[in-house]
Amino acid sequence: MLTALSAQLEYLENFLWTFLGVPIVILLGLYLSIKSGFFQIRHLPTVFKTFFGFLRVRNTDGEQGVHPLKAFFAAVGGCVGIGNIVGICTAVQLGGPGALFWIWMTALAGMILKYSEVYLGLRYRVANGNGGYNGGPMYFLQHVFKQGWVPKLVCLLLCIYGVEVYQFSVISTSITSNLGINSYLVIGSLLVLVIFAGSGGVRRVGSISSASLPIFVFVYVGMGMWVLLNNLSALPSVVHLIFTSAFTGHAAVGGFVGAGLMSTISHGIRRGCYTGDVGVGYASVIHSETSVQVPEKQAALAIFDIFLDTFIVCTTSLFLILTTGIWQEPIEAGLLVQGALGDYFPYMHIFMPVFLFMLGYNTINAYFCVGLKCAEHLSPRFGRTLYYVYAILALLIFSFMGTGQAQTVMAIAGVSLLIINGCGIFMLRHEISFNLSSEESQVKQDPLLSNVSLEPVK
Repeated sequence: MLTALSAQLEYLENFLWTFLGVPIVILLGLYLSIKSGFFQIRHLPTVFKTFFGFLRVRNTDGEQGVHPLKAFFAAVGGCVGIGNIVGICTAVQLGGPGALFWIWMTALAGMILKYSEVYLGLRYRVANGNGGYNGGPMYFLQHVFKQGWVPKLVCLLLCIYGVEVYQFSVISTSITSNLGINSYLVIGSLLVLVIFAGSGGVRRVGSISSASLPIFVFVYVGMGMWVLLNNLSALPSVVHLIFTSAFTGHAAVGGFVGAGLMSTISHGIRRGCYTGDVGVGYASVIHSETSVQVPEKQAALAIFDIFLDTFIVCTTSLFLILTTGIWQEPIEAGLLVQGALGDYFPYMHIFMPVFLFMLGYNTINAYFCVGLKCAEHLSPRFGRTLYYVYAILALLIFSFMGTGQAQTVMAIAGVSLLIINGCGIFMLRHEISFNLSSEESQVKQDPLLSNVSLEPVK
């Protein structure tokens, strides 16, 4: 029975992505890119300047909302996760090396889509009684769908998506198998840590992510660069392989069974959307908590989010497995990067569980925080309590099931959110501002930006 149900869920996932999810990402991303004059590319230097400018911002006591970078790190913690090391490798295993090209294309479209959803979340957010703000798709969709059940459905889907069963399962399995720690102890300890972080809201989640994520990115990318330098001669052929198979598919080789063109495109786009959380709306909920009053400024950080996630971390992971040739081996996706690094660094059976924990814990925290806010939105009185019960049960159940089923559940919830939010973004497209050029007037509007230099960061 479970096998039949799993097969039905996989069919539903493939159907939704093939006929709705992939076209929305391509068409809506292309439309918004043209409408904005490819804003995500032209203004990328300004996006970097905005990020570094926020490093000098200090929130004053009693100010409404959280520091803009705490909101950013809380959101990027949900974006840069295990999917960047494990999930992303399945794109190459199923679609071949050309999937990386479509992951890059998805990132470019995802930048403008994520900017738009964050912008709309801030534009239609409301102040709450806890010194912060409530925003996200359930608020801006109220201006699109007169039927009140649509924003509520999005809230419900975010509650489901907010319990990251896939990454919880990967972390617990990795720690148990690599370090030999009792699985019940690992699962119980991880549950306590997640509840502690998520219950503290965006402020606590952002503090944890801002402390751990920079360390991970520095160490992981540094290790990746060392492996690539040792395989420098293989890089030209790998780059050629990526671009040729992106438009032709890839024949069977080694343990790789081969993939047609449509499979390459589909798996590249859906994994790119999963790692970048494109169109899901959770980033809109988190960024809406910022104390910044100019939506364009905070929304610009969503572009930096995707850049860091895809062009830095994901690209490092896939170049690792492609240049070393390990992608052709019949190895589980979760062991590909570990195997590639293991030939050059000792004790990877210890380092990899640590990496996965650092990434997965931040992601689970971010999603859990959003799920709590959505549950409270649905039921101010009982929402949080019911969500704690649901989260504990779901995480426990999927911890003892295969990661494939968990990933399928997350993918269905994610593509459903993408479809609904994509419609909302398109309907509100004329409400979205892509103006980051008039910075002096924005500084006057937002006191937080008064100490942000308008000169290029040197």
